[in-house]
Amino acid sequence: MNATPALRVGLSVTTAEPVLTGGRLDGLGVYSRALLEHLPHAGVDVQALSFAPHGDASKVKLGRALPLSFPLATLGDLILPSSVHLSTHTALMRADRAAAPLDLFHATDYRIVRMDCPVVATLHDALPVSHPEWASAKWRQLKNWLQIKAARKARQVITGSHFSVRELVECFGVDERKISVVHHGVATHWFDAPSAEERDVTLGLHGLRQGYFLFVGTLQPRKNVERLLEAYLALPPVLRAARQLVIVGQPGWRSEELVSRIKAAQQRGENVVWLDRLTDDRHLRHLYAGAGAFIFPSLHEGFGLPLVEAFASGVPVACSNTTSLPEVAAGAALEFDPLAVADISAAMTTLARDDAVRARCIAAGQRRALELTWDEAARRTVAVYHQALSH
Repeated sequence: MNATPALRVGLSVTTAEPVLTGGRLDGLGVYSRALLEHLPHAGVDVQALSFAPHGDASKVKLGRALPLSFPLATLGDLILPSSVHLSTHTALMRADRAAAPLDLFHATDYRIVRMDCPVVATLHDALPVSHPEWASAKWRQLKNWLQIKAARKARQVITGSHFSVRELVECFGVDERKISVVHHGVATHWFDAPSAEERDVTLGLHGLRQGYFLFVGTLQPRKNVERLLEAYLALPPVLRAARQLVIVGQPGWRSEELVSRIKAAQQRGENVVWLDRLTDDRHLRHLYAGAGAFIFPSLHEGFGLPLVEAFASGVPVACSNTTSLPEVAAGAALEFDPLAVADISAAMTTLARDDAVRARCIAAGQRRALELTWDEAARRTVAVYHQALSH
């Protein structure tokens, strides 16, 4: 008796393409890369596809697919055939639709480029509509158009939290019956503590001392780093002297004033470190391992991957009590009002000085991280594929 053939799924991985991203993965890139790694273990034949931006003649020629040199090592420990590579195509995919028949196309970054087969789209949030003040005016109209198109054309929509379901229904009019919540995961290597020697070498490279307050994320208005900096500077001098504030993230949209404040604090001799060029994933794990507390004051998240990475790394977490973060944390983090600087300061002080609370947060965080695996996310994603194909 013949086995049922594996689903052949085209997976958009533009956001994980080194030639297009420069090796710096945002949340979309981590998500796309994780599905690329884990969907094959869930019985899916994945065709990885990436698409150059419109008008980017340096990367593509209209109508032609250009294979890229893509060392598998850059994707981590992927178990993929040696022939698998990411290919850059034009956004229209004109010449290649017939070359690679698919059962289904999964758009992970809003861009639906295959309409010759059923489509599943992951919509991470509705930020450009729900909070236009936190989205770049330059890209807001394009992102709105892409997401509305994806919501309408997709047979099924995946999102990372129940909070995002409400946003997608309210802002894009998506039929709630075709939305599935698939929580994101955390890679297994985050649970493996690096050696003290490796950790200390990385910390030494950046002038860090163990026990610091850590934030990870692009510097942009919704990440609320201004209030985090203000909350840190409001801590007692003895606590600031003992614990640095370490901000890891490249400057994003409307970050000029924040960058000026960070640099001004440094010039005054404050214990603030900004790492804007960290691209090595191993070094990022070392920074988590050396942290005394992870502080995540974001005003809006569709999921919040850094939260789970901190949980898996055994770092106590304090985070905002808004949007998806309470759902993701599930009680494992101290929660605070992200608009109240005093509340952020109080949470930082508690995690620095209350050993019982720290221990409780560390244990609860690690339990929560074990519930959020990419293998489970891949299995639930495949279930959505079958749901889409059953229509």
